[in-house]
Amino acid sequence: MSKKRAVFCKKEQLQTGGSFIQYPKGALLLKDYKAKNIRNVVFSGHASSGKTSLVEAAYFITGKSDRLGTIAEGNTVSDFDPEEIRRKSSVSASIIPCEWKDVKLNIIDTPGQFDFSASVSEGFRAAGSSVIVISGKSGVSVGAKKAFDAATKKGIAKIFFVNKIDHEHADFYKVFEDLKATFGPMVCPIVVPYVVDSKVQCYINLIEYRAYSYENGKATAVAMPDMGHRLEGLRTAINEAVAETSEELMEKYFSGEEFTPDELIMGLATGVRRGEIAPVFCGSAAEIQAIDQLLNGLIWLAPWAETVAGEVGVDNNGNEIELTVSDDAQTAAIVFKTVVDPFVGKLVYFKVVSGKVTSDMTLLNMRTGANERIGKLYFVCGKKQVETSCVYAGDIGAVAKLNATGTGDTLCSPARPIRLPEISYELPNYKMAVRPKNKGEEEKLAAGLMRLAEEDPTITLKNNDATGELVLSGLGEQHLDTVANKLKAKFGVEVVFEAPKVAYRETIRKKAKAQGRHKKQSGGHGQFGDVWIEFEPSDCDGLEFAETVFGGAVPKNYFPAVEKGLQESALTGVLAGYPMVGVKATLTDGSYHPVDSSELAFKTAASLAFKAGIPQANPVLLEPVVTLVATIPSDNSGDIMGDITKRRGRVLGMDPDGKLMIITAEVPESELADFPTVLRSVTRGVGSFYTEFARYEEVPAAIAQKIIAESKAE
Repeated sequence: MSKKRAVFCKKEQLQTGGSFIQYPKGALLLKDYKAKNIRNVVFSGHASSGKTSLVEAAYFITGKSDRLGTIAEGNTVSDFDPEEIRRKSSVSASIIPCEWKDVKLNIIDTPGQFDFSASVSEGFRAAGSSVIVISGKSGVSVGAKKAFDAATKKGIAKIFFVNKIDHEHADFYKVFEDLKATFGPMVCPIVVPYVVDSKVQCYINLIEYRAYSYENGKATAVAMPDMGHRLEGLRTAINEAVAETSEELMEKYFSGEEFTPDELIMGLATGVRRGEIAPVFCGSAAEIQAIDQLLNGLIWLAPWAETVAGEVGVDNNGNEIELTVSDDAQTAAIVFKTVVDPFVGKLVYFKVVSGKVTSDMTLLNMRTGANERIGKLYFVCGKKQVETSCVYAGDIGAVAKLNATGTGDTLCSPARPIRLPEISYELPNYKMAVRPKNKGEEEKLAAGLMRLAEEDPTITLKNNDATGELVLSGLGEQHLDTVANKLKAKFGVEVVFEAPKVAYRETIRKKAKAQGRHKKQSGGHGQFGDVWIEFEPSDCDGLEFAETVFGGAVPKNYFPAVEKGLQESALTGVLAGYPMVGVKATLTDGSYHPVDSSELAFKTAASLAFKAGIPQANPVLLEPVVTLVATIPSDNSGDIMGDITKRRGRVLGMDPDGKLMIITAEVPESELADFPTVLRSVTRGVGSFYTEFARYEEVPAAIAQKIIAESKAE
């Protein structure tokens, strides 16, 4: 047996409705799998529903480990990052390949907290089906609904797994009714529990019509319990769902004939792949109960990579090209995740959509137009990488040292340039000013943030020229906290977050005229400059200079010096020190001395005129106003509009969009600091928004006085 293509032999076999293959501890996936025997499955759902524990249980029973890791102990295969171990929750997507009945399951574990939704988007981009994990205690949550919507948008199969069924407060049948009420008749039971006195006695597979009990993760077939009319009702629900998938099965159903197990599986699989049926499984990840039933369901019902990996790309002329999943086709792969480590380097994860990726081949990056030489290829399992020579169509792999390639890029054969659909991310609207805790580490901070932004496209960095601050944007407070911890751990930079300063401006509301006279005698040549400047409101973005001097009262060669003095003065307004805008300054008169006058003297005279004239021109403070577009559930419209009004905002319009409402408003930027947090709280994570700069408006007098007082106190 070669080192490169080794397949481990069975260590033990248990009857669990199928075979349970136990491999030696630490065994790694080295066997070649083709698209028909690959399932790319994303596990998603609300935080604390047990996704990572479910992945760990699947990893354990497929024989890849002889010890079940736990989140509490920080030793699960998918939550391996130090930040995840510290938080005891996932912050990024991880790939956990498992083998089950000669099928490779590429399980993609994604975070449940909304601050890390970028990883969820990446997981869905690589997946062909989704397992939506729901807590048997708390039922259908916002996270489950968002996962369902994401799967629907991507057009991939949806499978529910109700977790934590062993908990005393769990109620599967209440959750099941909630699923049907929320997602409709497509919800179809497959595995259900038999519960006596709040304790699960066994799990019933409605397809096999067999019952199993579990002890230490091992399944034992037991006698079917008497569940009365409930069991028949559940079986009827399956039969009705299967009958809807074809005319032949519909005729058989109405004729009163029983479906065979094969017909049930084929009918369900057809419905699942069409998106017409969403099967429901249940179990306990912590107690390793009925996990094998879910894995069997993925084998039987989930679309294999050959049926879902094909996509429609666009060539250089904008023509659409439908790709076929064939190892012999020209190569096309999508990069869906990037990991950057200051010591190891960059590792990009990709899914092969068409053809195959081999070591030493050259692929074209469609974004940069550069050719990338493929070096060592890997299959990834959590934090481990296993070297391979080829990744076939439909499979997921990784490659190192592609410095010009990032998340969302298409890598394809130069003989067939094609661009695949990129990844859609939530807009990063939570903003904080960031600076290093220790002076002199500004460049180190900027470099670290740029590297982290390669991993996470929802991290954006911008230098605010108006305030001189470095502004970091993310998806929420926890998101930026994670960024800070990674900067310290990976790049040795500690940071301080502060609320971003608002780029206020100052302007004038009426005309005023003032003299600026600079005269100084100190032996030898003196200094003399004398100007009269008229100030008036203007539509310009800064200070507009003009002159109407008659008779050479001020020589033309001093005009640039006068303008420079005014422009420099306008950088610091007279109220709170903010730049002046919308001011026209006209040089109307003045005088000069043939010996003592100079450019410096006239520049100084102009600044004196500015300081004397602007206070007489009714100066006022301006604030930036943005157009805010928020998409929220219709039920929350009143609360959000009320909140916008409290922020001195004006609602401009409301447009219904199904069950959602799109609210457009204008709001002062200074009032939006905590709006992302409030919106998420009020809408329970469903709402989203974006802003665009609209204009500057005058700050109300009472608020302006407070801002001016604060600026003078600094």
